[in-house]
Amino acid sequence: MTHDPAAPDNATSAIWGGRFSAGPAEAMERINPSIDFDRALFAQDIAGSRAHCSMLVAQGILSDADGAAIRDGLDRVEQEIRDGRFPFSRALEDIHMNVEARLRELIGEPAGRLHTARSRNDQVATDLRLWVRERIDALDAELRALQKALIDQAETHAGTVMPGCTHLQTAQPVTLGHHLLAYTEMFGRDRGRLADCRRRLNESPLGAAALAGTAFPIDRARTARDLGFDGPMRNSLDAVSDRDFAVEFLAACALAGTHLSRLGEELVLWATPQFGFVTLSDAFATGSSIMPQKKNPDAAELVRAKAGRLVGALSNLLVVLKGLPLAYGKDMQEDKEPVFDAAETLGLCLSATTGMVADMTPDPEAMRRAAAVGFTTATDLADWLVRVPGLPFREAHHVTGRLVRLAEERGVALADLPLDAMQAVDGRITADVHDVLTVEASVASRTSTGGTAPANVRAEVAEARRRFLDDAGES
Repeated sequence: MTHDPAAPDNATSAIWGGRFSAGPAEAMERINPSIDFDRALFAQDIAGSRAHCSMLVAQGILSDADGAAIRDGLDRVEQEIRDGRFPFSRALEDIHMNVEARLRELIGEPAGRLHTARSRNDQVATDLRLWVRERIDALDAELRALQKALIDQAETHAGTVMPGCTHLQTAQPVTLGHHLLAYTEMFGRDRGRLADCRRRLNESPLGAAALAGTAFPIDRARTARDLGFDGPMRNSLDAVSDRDFAVEFLAACALAGTHLSRLGEELVLWATPQFGFVTLSDAFATGSSIMPQKKNPDAAELVRAKAGRLVGALSNLLVVLKGLPLAYGKDMQEDKEPVFDAAETLGLCLSATTGMVADMTPDPEAMRRAAAVGFTTATDLADWLVRVPGLPFREAHHVTGRLVRLAEERGVALADLPLDAMQAVDGRITADVHDVLTVEASVASRTSTGGTAPANVRAEVAEARRRFLDDAGES
């Protein structure tokens, strides 16, 4: 009986067993396969095979009849996977050989011709680039949705006064709208980093084969074009060994996760009775198993925690790659799980944060009261002393410090210090100083570019809608 090289063999691998006389150890059978996770690449793998098949036919390397059979078989394989009927096998190691083996079962000999002029090395590099590209597009849409929720709240609360902090100590009054627009800018930079990553990854490794290219007269520009790449990668060694795009993607995810964590931390603080700045909706909070009064901001806490997972994914891949010589090494099989996990984790965090921001109910009165605590208009007083009596700023700073101490000793706000008490510290102070000592006057005065004045915030809301949302036709 003739041996079918595509049939399973107890002694050797059906994929590469011709060189071997004995089968792998049990531990090798467990550590070697990647099908448990790289099956996620099935759509990209089949898309790459379709493009490769069409190119082989166009170049006369594959007959029209074989090409038609392969394309029909790939359609059937893809439908089986989507329907949940595909017989994935760990013995076949990865998504590439699982697809090829099933294709052979469906169409016979022509399936064996599909792998002409390519290797699993360039195949997997192509698949992962296609997958990351698609996920970048999805994450960009999710980041945009979060920006919209922030911008909508910022517009509503352009004039809502709250304490601005440094060192988590009350510093100067700002507006909630201004505060939320700061996060809008952060997430805008995250979108820019993902777009930069997408632009750099959009080159095709397909046709680089194992590492040195191929002797077949292939057309790499055609397959690149058919797969939506800007062109083929210029060096075959680099094409199969590069994972910069995956590292860049994980770095962008890790930084976006860090931004989400910072916002999550603020939501946790703001939702406490001690702050009382916002109420989170029931949809994004949980209760306690023992304390019936509790409403815990668990969604925000979990977003805060999952940033560590994203940073870990980046560290994971950097450590995998740091000592690898050219070109491909099986170590690179470890690139997919951190990439897949990071994409899923970031998407979930974005969805949860968008929901929390859109549904939260700010308490303007609580914020205003907190903004007035801690002598937050002291800088306005110092600025007034420079602007009106003409004191040098350092002298104005010293005078203001003495007035703050006086108000603290009397247990009153700066605005409540009697004029004669203020003039006893510096006789150049006039009654007009009280015009700048309310928190509303303070925020209204911050009209410099990027400042917190409500008029500025409203203008920046409109500009943020133009910069971040108008690409989808939404004002």
